[in-house]
Amino acid sequence: MAKSGQARVPTADQQRQLFEVIQQHRHPEKNAAIMQISFKLGLRAQEIALLQVKEVAKLTKSGADFNLLEIMSLPAAYTKGADAMGRSKSQYRRKSISFDIDSFNKIVRQIETLAKSGADVNPEDFYPPVKKHKGKSRDLPMVDQDLRNALIRHIALRLSNGEKLKPSSPLFVTQKGGPYSPNTLQEHMALMLRYWTGIEKASSHSGRRSLITNVIHKQKKSVKIAQKIAGHVNPSTTLIYEEPPEEILEDALKGL
Repeated sequence: MAKSGQARVPTADQQRQLFEVIQQHRHPEKNAAIMQISFKLGLRAQEIALLQVKEVAKLTKSGADFNLLEIMSLPAAYTKGADAMGRSKSQYRRKSISFDIDSFNKIVRQIETLAKSGADVNPEDFYPPVKKHKGKSRDLPMVDQDLRNALIRHIALRLSNGEKLKPSSPLFVTQKGGPYSPNTLQEHMALMLRYWTGIEKASSHSGRRSLITNVIHKQKKSVKIAQKIAGHVNPSTTLIYEEPPEEILEDALKGL
C-alpha cells in the first residue's frame, strides 16, 4: 500500500475501468491519450502538459496529415525542477540554508569586518548560490499499441476539426484552446482517476508509479532501467518504487 503522500498504484482491473469510463465522458480521444502517456511512458503531469506535437509525430509539409514517431524524445527543459520553458512561474523560496565549516567561518569573519566598519549587513548577500536542477532528457520508445492508437486518434481528430497544427503546437489543449498548466492537468488527471473511476488516493502520479512499479516488481528489470525510464537523476529516488504494490500485499494477506 502506498506510503502517506504517495499516489496509489491502480490494479490492472482499475486501469481497464479507467479507460472504459473515459469513453463515457467528453473529449475521450484527448483524455485517453493523456492517461496512456501517463501509464505507458511514466511522464509527470508537468511533462505531459508541456509536450508539443513534434515530440510524438512528424507532420507532413501540407500539415494535413502526420506520421507517429517510434521514439518520444523528451527535452530536459520539460522535466521536474527545470524551468519548463518559462511556462512555470513558481519561484523557489528558501526555507533553510547550509554551509560547510570553512565557509561558515569565512562568512563570520566577513560579517565582523562589515560590522566594525559600520556598513549595512544584508543576510541574503551571504547565502550560498541556489543549485538549479537542469532536468534530464530521455528517449522513450512508443511501442505500446494502445498508446499509439490513442495518440493517432487524438491528433487525427484535431486535424479533422480544422486545426492548423505546427510542430511546436501543444499536444494537449484545454477547452479554451490554450495549453494546460501543470497544475490544471494534475487536477484533471486526478478527476479522471478519483471521481470518474473511483480509485481512492489516486493522483496524476499514479500512472507513473504504476509503470515504474511494474518494471521493478513484475518485469524484474534492474533499478538502472527503471531510473532511465523515470528520468531520475539519483537512483535512490527510483528505489522508493521498490515498495511492493498494493495487489501483492493483498495476495499475501489472503493467503493467511
